[in-house]
Amino acid sequence: MWNAAMEEIFSKGEALKGIRILDITRIILGPWASTLLAELGAEVVHVEIPGAGDLLIRAVGPQGQFPRNISPGMMCASANKYYMALDMHKPEGIELIKKLAASSDIVMENFKPGTFDKWGIGYRQMKEIRPDIIYLSMQGFGNWGSLSARPSYDAYAQGISGLAEITGFPDAMGVKSSAWIGDFLSGTVAAYYTLAALYHRKKTGVGQFIDLSQAEVLLRCMDWTWLYGYLKGKKRERFGNWDMAVVPSCIVRSRDGFVALGAFSEPEFEGLCRSMGREELLELKVIEKRLTEAERIYHAIDAWAAGRSASDILEAGERHGFSVARVMNVEAIHQSAHFNERQTVWKFDDPLWGDLCYPMALHLEDTPGRIRWSMRPVGFDNEYVLRKLLGYSQQEVQALYDEQVIGRWNPQMVFAGPPPEWDGQQGLLFKE
Repeated sequence: MWNAAMEEIFSKGEALKGIRILDITRIILGPWASTLLAELGAEVVHVEIPGAGDLLIRAVGPQGQFPRNISPGMMCASANKYYMALDMHKPEGIELIKKLAASSDIVMENFKPGTFDKWGIGYRQMKEIRPDIIYLSMQGFGNWGSLSARPSYDAYAQGISGLAEITGFPDAMGVKSSAWIGDFLSGTVAAYYTLAALYHRKKTGVGQFIDLSQAEVLLRCMDWTWLYGYLKGKKRERFGNWDMAVVPSCIVRSRDGFVALGAFSEPEFEGLCRSMGREELLELKVIEKRLTEAERIYHAIDAWAAGRSASDILEAGERHGFSVARVMNVEAIHQSAHFNERQTVWKFDDPLWGDLCYPMALHLEDTPGRIRWSMRPVGFDNEYVLRKLLGYSQQEVQALYDEQVIGRWNPQMVFAGPPPEWDGQQGLLFKE
């Protein structure tokens, strides 16, 4: 699947080359934060427990499906990382974590607040090992506060932040996003915070502790909801696929599928009204009038769209100058000429799993993002990390295996290991 565009990307530099991250995170929130930085060139060592690895996400396969032994749940948030499996319940495992931290710029973790302090690898202890360390701790509700001890999952975060309460149709219950937006959005913000801390350290030489709350990130990203509620003293209502602050902006049902439509500027709105044959709505062309008559406009659009094919609506948008697009599914995006031209649909040959496809959105001109490989089996890179990064001998590594300080995947758990046809060598990054 190699092409000229990929060749150009891989010929360029990487923005974070030389930055090492010790990633001791689980599920999606943490692994996604480190993956974004790994796609920009950071060297990330991802630590799991031997055997099952991150059981809470490696075992996630829709309807129990694990094609090629791949965990779709974990693979969606994992790329370009080195996978190490060690037991942090053993003193020798903690010593390994400290050695890795000593040569790392950043430590990331999302365990229950206080856990790493108890194990002797919290921020204060890590700072003794490396004074300029950047330590990112990601929690559902932060490291302090009356809710800090509570665990948080994506649906929980969408609920407690109020995001689910404003999503959906007025005559139905609140709806959570099917995509894990609480995890992915919070992980993206976590990567952003980390880059800010790296920049601060470059200027001052000083590292710092970063406390990220998943719920707070979702609260911050809920557009005008909270200021409106504060000023008006009332909650935001649900309006389904109608945007009541940008009118019109909606998703409508045509005869043969769903269409996304927007006509916010005055010329766009005028074009929409004329294409619908509803010139009387031009009296609402001024934006302020549209906001107070939003439901009248949306009912007109819904009625017009219901009697036309999606192609007819797309053609009307082209002819009259308003925005319109089919609501696309994954198959359509895979086949999209636009997204393929931009390498947004990143098709590549993984050294272990074979042909794979990821979305890519890191289009930096001089240091573009790239995907080298995907998720790896539990403990797949133990030898690479210990022999190449830490300088251990083969005998020292074998002793750690014998003492069960480090380990690999449990062969009884298909989602933890390599593909069924693995030859014992394919994909390994360290070979004698």
